Amino acid sequence: MVRISRVLLRDAGAGISKTISEILVCPLSKQPLRFCEKTNSLISDVIGVSFPIVDGIPCLVPKDGKILETDDTLKPDGDADSLVMNKEG
Repeated sequence: MVRISRVLLRDAGAGISKTISEILVCPLSKQPLRFCEKTNSLISDVIGVSFPIVDGIPCLVPKDGKILETDDTLKPDGDADSLVMNKEG
């Protein structure tokens, strides 16, 4: 049991598994989240909020979310203009 716990703690900072990230959704918009390796967080591109991952556990409580600047909310395809328009309008 102790050996398993050490393995889990060692790998906790490495992000989350792909299976879990495919299941999790934003608690506010109910849309899929994108994993960001740079900030070790889950990002909701729809509303521009980043949720931290602490010790391998996603913190998806709305008060834990951080509103991102427009540069940070770039979708993988680089379509940031539609995000800015959605936030403003």
